[in-house]
Amino acid sequence: MDAAALWQRYQEWLYYHEGLGFYLDISRVRFDSALVAALQPKFAQAFESMAALEGGAIANPDENRMVGHYWLRNPDLSPNPAIKAEIVETLEKIQTFVSQVHSGNIRPPSAPKFTDILSIGIGGSALGPQFVAEALAPDSPPLVIHFIDNSDPAGIDRILHRLRERLATTLVIVISKSGGTPEPRNGTLEVQAAFAAQDLSFASRAIAITGDDSKLDRQAKSEGWIATFPMADWVGGRTSELSAVGLLPAALQGIDIQALLDGAKEMDIATRIPSLKENPAALLALSWYAATNGRGEKDMVVLPYKDSLLLFSRYLQQLVMESLGKEKDLAGNVVYQGIAVYGNKGSTDQHAYVQQLREGVPNFFATFIEVLEDRSGKSPEIEPGVTAGDYLSGFLQGTRQALAENQRDTITVTIPQVNPRTVGALIALYERAVGLYAFLVNINAYHQPGVEAGKKAAAAILKLQQEAIAVLRAESNPITLSVLADKVGVPNEVEAIYKILRHLQANQRGVVLQGNLAKPGDLTVSLT
Repeated sequence: MDAAALWQRYQEWLYYHEGLGFYLDISRVRFDSALVAALQPKFAQAFESMAALEGGAIANPDENRMVGHYWLRNPDLSPNPAIKAEIVETLEKIQTFVSQVHSGNIRPPSAPKFTDILSIGIGGSALGPQFVAEALAPDSPPLVIHFIDNSDPAGIDRILHRLRERLATTLVIVISKSGGTPEPRNGTLEVQAAFAAQDLSFASRAIAITGDDSKLDRQAKSEGWIATFPMADWVGGRTSELSAVGLLPAALQGIDIQALLDGAKEMDIATRIPSLKENPAALLALSWYAATNGRGEKDMVVLPYKDSLLLFSRYLQQLVMESLGKEKDLAGNVVYQGIAVYGNKGSTDQHAYVQQLREGVPNFFATFIEVLEDRSGKSPEIEPGVTAGDYLSGFLQGTRQALAENQRDTITVTIPQVNPRTVGALIALYERAVGLYAFLVNINAYHQPGVEAGKKAAAAILKLQQEAIAVLRAESNPITLSVLADKVGVPNEVEAIYKILRHLQANQRGVVLQGNLAKPGDLTVSLT
């Protein structure tokens, strides 16, 4: 396609939202009018299905749950007065609580004010708050945030080491809907031990964000934690950033959470329009369908050309992959759907993997996130008439052109600046795009049986560990791994037992493996 034709296509498919100063360019995705026409009936049904979800239809039949993250930024859409009241009251509670923390009316014992936040969560309870903190936290926030988002002991130690001199003035936020998720529970236990080691009261510095009457909710109330905030049943982890999960830590850092909500609300209005060309989320869904043949045949590479948006690709990994990665469609057919997401940032990508993107395996489509404003205030020239921001913009345009020349599909999302309103809009845009795309390919975006399967498998391994140790305690002599597996009653799980014991030995947990480590089948094991 020549330059004139490309310019015409650009104008035909460019979307612009005046209120948000937002652009979406899908002109460099190679779809034709025949595909658009073929998808129109599916889009019509998708718009109807999305409207039903917002009206309170059950979205997750496995758990009889509604999907209500859209109500968080417009409580008037709530399907009943009780949910509306919960949203409004939670936002008021957050604002009041944050004001009291900032003023010092809520403060740690024997200290003037809290200085730091330690957020303990996993998945959406960490990725959203991390993304927003990186994107929007001021250089000198009222409270500096830190995250424990894994069960890695060394990672936990690293965070606690950073806070060792300020642990007394650290506000801990524990986030878990059920209160039984292992990672936040483990992190909480480790942090409680760290507080105890310094003779500090944990409860007087702790907050819970959790489901009503969950295990964590009961614990927080019985131990006298500072406060609890709700994690509604109708909000999934990957769409929880604009609930208390994300709003509370954001507000504590001095981020304008009302602007976040307003930006999301305005994007929701735009993405609710039942017309393909007037709806940016529908245009994204069309692009994803065209680029991946509706079957996830290509990966989504997310390239934000702004340092503060570095974590956007990680945030989208969960939102897109957990929502769309499904074995079966709504009819129960095996379809293996999904879109893999990865990314870095521009122009770092220029020196990392653009070489492969342009000339290697064409197994991806790229999404550029462009920010028009370079910095707050005027930029100095580094060359006559050229600023560093000009270079960054040039790298984006050059990479987009280089990819197009080799028939690599690209999407460009443009925002005027990185601020709470535009970040809220980006969150809302991709939440809706995921939902619409899922309806196009006939899958449920709002359940995740694969996640639950992984949790159950992990629990089974821990149970196997306890059973193996119990058998070894009763043995007076070393035994082979096969004999141990037989005595535990799992003769086909020798490999799992070997890996459990190898881990225990590496951490000096009383296990001794003897023999040639390169031949695990010949090893014997005993306890010290």
